[in-house]
Amino acid sequence: MPYSTKSSGFLKSSEYLTGQLLIAMPGMTDPRFQRTVIYMCAHNEDGAMGLVVNKLFGSITFHDLLDQLGLEDTKPTVNLPVHYGGPVESGRGFVLHSTDYVREGTLVVDDEVALTATIDILRAIAENRGPKRSFLLLGYAGWGPGQLDAEIQANGWLNVPCDEDLLFDPDLEAKWERAIGKLGVSVSMLSGEAGHA
Repeated sequence: MPYSTKSSGFLKSSEYLTGQLLIAMPGMTDPRFQRTVIYMCAHNEDGAMGLVVNKLFGSITFHDLLDQLGLEDTKPTVNLPVHYGGPVESGRGFVLHSTDYVREGTLVVDDEVALTATIDILRAIAENRGPKRSFLLLGYAGWGPGQLDAEIQANGWLNVPCDEDLLFDPDLEAKWERAIGKLGVSVSMLSGEAGHA
């Protein structure tokens, strides 16, 4: 059953988060995920995969990435930042982008967002033939079967429906608080403590 776009921020056991934003709670103790917003590319009974969309990957640039991939002959018209997608396979690259660009190998997550992990999309972006909106990322966040559900139940994460403007907003500093604001609450109202009846 697909996850309802009318999210209350809480996951029911039969619902999945593909296409949603996962927001780290203020009490997140894992430094790799503190104050992160993660776009969920896949979530099902086999596990989950998402991309952090509000952190940079050190000082590496798009030009650096093209050089490292042997595409130094491609002269980009833009120099996009490279984002930290998560701690898993940090040498693996992804482009999260609008669905106006779909090619072989593209995973269309929903009506607005797709994921491509080919060199062709990097060349297309460099030559101004790529998607109108995109994020370059290295690494991803991954969870085994039931692991993310357990972390949500332990009060580690909230979720909200994704909107393209928030997802692709270049203001990374404000993205975490803006995502929480979609729930209709402020950061000060959230607690890192799980409540159990």
